[in-house]
Amino acid sequence: MKAEKLARKAKAASDVLAHATTGEKDRVLISLAEKLGKHQDYLYEENAKDIRAAEKEGLAKSLIDRLRIDDKIVREMQGSLKDVAALPDPVGEIVKTWKRPNDLLVGRMRIPIGVILIIYESRPNVTVEAFSLCLKSGNCVILKGGSEAYHSNRALYRLIVETLKESDIPPDAVQFVETADRDFIYSLLEREGEIDLVIPRGGEALIRSIVERSRIPVLKHYKGVCHVYVDDEFDERTAIEVSINAKAQKPATCNAMETLLVHEKVAKSFLPKVWKELKRQGVTVRGCEKTAAILKGVKKATNADWYAEYLDLTLSVKVVKDMGEAIDHIRKYGSGHTEAIITTNYDRAWKFLREVNSSLVLVNASTRLNDGFQLGLGAEMGISTTRLHAFGPMGLEELTVTKFIGFGSGQLRT
Repeated sequence: MKAEKLARKAKAASDVLAHATTGEKDRVLISLAEKLGKHQDYLYEENAKDIRAAEKEGLAKSLIDRLRIDDKIVREMQGSLKDVAALPDPVGEIVKTWKRPNDLLVGRMRIPIGVILIIYESRPNVTVEAFSLCLKSGNCVILKGGSEAYHSNRALYRLIVETLKESDIPPDAVQFVETADRDFIYSLLEREGEIDLVIPRGGEALIRSIVERSRIPVLKHYKGVCHVYVDDEFDERTAIEVSINAKAQKPATCNAMETLLVHEKVAKSFLPKVWKELKRQGVTVRGCEKTAAILKGVKKATNADWYAEYLDLTLSVKVVKDMGEAIDHIRKYGSGHTEAIITTNYDRAWKFLREVNSSLVLVNASTRLNDGFQLGLGAEMGISTTRLHAFGPMGLEELTVTKFIGFGSGQLRT
């Protein structure tokens, strides 16, 4: 199928989906959750093809883990579908009203964006998350997953289409890009008449390539250089547990900590303890001069390390004189993704929250919590760091825009 035809099919279906009832959309989501359970063996067989290919190509274990579909992942996908079905339908919601001096009642109503092209890598469960959020928010979706998860994504797409065929919603509401041909993708990126928004999820090189070629608005984040700052007034156990979780729980994700900042007053006592636990998790450290003086044998960090998104078990560590220096470091080297402060000082916690302008700022909690499901959105289409239209995890409300509506009684402009 040509890119033009695929885009037009999605556009035609968007006019129908935009006016689907909440009940119709929720029934599809619940039915798909049931279908995933009934067809687990089929999903595992198709996923195994991607795993074998990834192992043959020598992909890193952390990347292969992101490809895998197992019982846990199926349950998570089912849970995500049910969570989205349980969320309020944003379409048609009137979010604000006000009355003008001439008694005209003005309001803003949520409507779907239209057709969304999502281009993503690795995790096949993104296929289900993207479909569920787009369906509930009344948007058609064009799915372009990475070639490393082709068989898994295609299997999930087929189950989605089967589910839609059993409903009143047209199957064309979801489109799947079969080819890995870049020219096909570039052609889609020129279909500004049919596609309303592009959301890329993946590495910085992928996102920059899409931004450079797209005629369609792009919601993006180039990378996740996330920080945890340990204040001199802090709970040590919390600091260690958050640091380990933020770095080692899933290092190949955009919300994993890449730099640990530590107040100089507690560095000598805290760093050896946290380093001991980090080493148990296989983490290697690149530290500033003060860090290297405390932790003998660690590799000294270069300026490039402060900008680095490792996506692996490597961590940059810097000792700072106070919270002000920590905030300055985050402003200079951060990517606007996720930052956390570990402190028991109430005033400093609020100062950090006010002055650090990343998409999620946390107090005494792991950066790994910057996720649509973890924040109660049901799922997410990605995490935007652009600050335009959406900032942070994109859930149902972020997949709508508002139009103005007015209720009058014969008002005229004079």
